[in-house]
Amino acid sequence: MCGIAGFLSQSGNHQSDKYVQLMQTSLQHRGPDDRGVYLSEDRTVALAHTRLSILDLSPNGHQPMSAANQRYWITFNGEIYNFLELRERLKGEGETFVSHTDTEVILKLYAKYKENCVKHLRGMFAFAIWDDHEKVCFIARDPLGIKPLYYCLRDSCLIFASELRAILSTGIISKQLSPIGLYSYFTNGSISEPWTIIDGIRSLEAGSYLLWKEGRIQHKSYWQIDFSASANFASNNQSININQSIDKVRQALIDSVQHHFISDVPVGIFLSGGIDSTALVAIARQTQTNELRTYSVAFDEEAWNEGNIARQVAREFGTVHTEYVLTADIAKNLLPDYWRSLDQPTIDGFNTFCVAKIAHEDNMKVVLSGLGGDEIFGGYGTFQSVPQIFRRRQRLAFVNAIASLLGRGLESFSNSPKYRRLGAFLSKENSITNAYALARGVFSDHESYQLVKSYLGDNIGNQLRHEINLSLDSEKIVDQYQRFPTNEDQVSYLELSRYMRNQLLRDSDVMSMKWGLELRVPFVDSTLLSEISQIPAGIRLQKNKSLLTKAIPEIPDYIANRQKRGFTLPFEKWINKELREYTMDIKVPIYIPLPPKQWYRRWSLVVLQNWWQSI
Repeated sequence: MCGIAGFLSQSGNHQSDKYVQLMQTSLQHRGPDDRGVYLSEDRTVALAHTRLSILDLSPNGHQPMSAANQRYWITFNGEIYNFLELRERLKGEGETFVSHTDTEVILKLYAKYKENCVKHLRGMFAFAIWDDHEKVCFIARDPLGIKPLYYCLRDSCLIFASELRAILSTGIISKQLSPIGLYSYFTNGSISEPWTIIDGIRSLEAGSYLLWKEGRIQHKSYWQIDFSASANFASNNQSININQSIDKVRQALIDSVQHHFISDVPVGIFLSGGIDSTALVAIARQTQTNELRTYSVAFDEEAWNEGNIARQVAREFGTVHTEYVLTADIAKNLLPDYWRSLDQPTIDGFNTFCVAKIAHEDNMKVVLSGLGGDEIFGGYGTFQSVPQIFRRRQRLAFVNAIASLLGRGLESFSNSPKYRRLGAFLSKENSITNAYALARGVFSDHESYQLVKSYLGDNIGNQLRHEINLSLDSEKIVDQYQRFPTNEDQVSYLELSRYMRNQLLRDSDVMSMKWGLELRVPFVDSTLLSEISQIPAGIRLQKNKSLLTKAIPEIPDYIANRQKRGFTLPFEKWINKELREYTMDIKVPIYIPLPPKQWYRRWSLVVLQNWWQSI
């Protein structure tokens, strides 16, 4: 796990090395073990790297790394879990290696397959490869978007980096808020790719790559989430029964966990006391012979505390367990460092910041997280509520006849945030996508629009409307390429491609890397997802993640039968008491309600204000 950055120009830029060194310094926390820069002779290309040594701890893993007599240069962030298999295959084809790194494997694959190299990689990655003969730069991101990559094209110059703050550190891009990025944040609590919070900087979408040549870029998607396989089985008169499904899930998870444990340093596990993290501990106990170390956060507030459950799981599976009791006073002292660590505003992330801190203090470099289990096994309430919302509106024909009028009235004049979001839903067509936005929303569309104008001025209105329409058109194009056998499959897709990708994965990356910690997510694995997506939704998405608990019967009943509780902090209690000094001086139009029960609305504004003051 590392930090990467680059500056590409059509003609040599005398400041290119200065720019990448500024970005490299900004990314030092991501890779405290080593750093390097490549600068082409004509100064058109500058690549930077900061290294967190996980595989091949020797100097042979230094980056940027070259191959083929320095024709190809790579700067790489991530882990390739099938690199050993790929390495042996390439050796059988006559390739030789000077290191034991996955980085060198990527270089050899690119030299052989060019852009198609990504189709051979299993893992999490964001990397750039410069071909000094063809004068082409290939920049790619992993299928599910675990590793981030941001870029900006200015006057034929391409700037890219692992974090948005790194690009800003060059001074080339002004710190101007993006209207559509800000709108996305207010509606979702995070910014949806390809947008970012800064105008002019974009996020490279998951499962896609860029080709830069002569000052121009080409963009292509190479992988998509696909749940159509289960429908294809049914159309061919094939079916997967419950026992086959259980076996498929178990084998896929064991395979994924084993691959995610590949490391030259110890690997720990974040243990929340939920089904997903317990499943990882159970599998790890069976497949690993080394000592297992687990980490959790506990609270004095019993309504939020799962520390006792995590301790019980740790005792049952014999792990060396570390618990961090987080109080309101401790949180208050940590928040200034948290604001400085935020790459983009998010209503989540502080929990990962805290648990990553304790793993770092225990000298860990790699940890596993159960993130992703809810999205593929139906662990969220949205799997029931979103199809239900869609069906109810479908049945109420008289409501549909006046839906737009009723919706506009509710959104504009209701004093209830819940009814304002309902109004936004009624103002749009009835779809699973729009019902999902209602269930997951923070502020309504109209509220978000008004908030953006309050931050950026009334004259931003026309630009924002145009960008919103472009965003909606883009979403419709993406939806046209998807096939969903059931409404629940579509909810699973939305949870994976929106909430997980734009919030959970992004927060996990930034907050773990803040502490020089590599966070791996065995449930968020393209090979595992391709296997499990063959299972029909009626089996895969049963309530309480029944399929997962049957596949991993080692999960204790006191975990499997517990009501789901998210990994959240007691902000609802803290926000108007101990953390009051952070929450009261908030810029918001007086007609947008911030009720205590819906604390996340006020918290989203608190985060935005403190993030802005920290950059």
